[in-house]
Amino acid sequence: MRPIDSEDFALVTRFLMSSSPDHPAHGILVRLGRAGYGAAISGFINNMPIIRFRLNGVETSVDSAAELTFLELLRDRLGLLGSHHGCGAGQCGACHVLVDDHALSSCDMPLWALEGKDVTTIEGLGTPDHPHPLQRAFIAEQAMQCGYCVPGILISAAALLKRNPSPTETEVRQALDRNLCRCGAQNRMVRAVLAAAAEMAAP
Repeated sequence: MRPIDSEDFALVTRFLMSSSPDHPAHGILVRLGRAGYGAAISGFINNMPIIRFRLNGVETSVDSAAELTFLELLRDRLGLLGSHHGCGAGQCGACHVLVDDHALSSCDMPLWALEGKDVTTIEGLGTPDHPHPLQRAFIAEQAMQCGYCVPGILISAAALLKRNPSPTETEVRQALDRNLCRCGAQNRMVRAVLAAAAEMAAP
């Protein structure tokens, strides 16, 4: 059996993140088996001391030996506090970040999954001087109360508008369904996403 290589690693990483049964990496998992893949990936990671990825437009390198989740790296090592710790199990959306334009939980994301990725946190979505249309729309619609969940919701909305610039209200609600919010501002959030989409589509 040939060892796992970097191309296999990238394919299976994307498969595990997408949870799609039709992903081509399915064949790699079948070939190696669950236990075989676990052993192979451990060996691959041990030979990958530095993980390189792009964070908010900046080339970034981290030590793969650091036993941190991506959220811990962001908050504790890099001082990027916009992504919040909620459930710690990838279920609430408070820690969402954009990874290659997909909204993913960072609280349960191992550092090795970042290799070669383009990552955007809420800090990279916009700035106080130049906010993203979504941020402007959320302010205009007063689409927040406590605000704890809002960074993750903005990231999920940004991912939606990247793949679907003109979503329907139903599509917006479906895209935000993974983000938990108890404040009761959901209708205003949906209106804000639709308003941002209209602004971004305007000539």
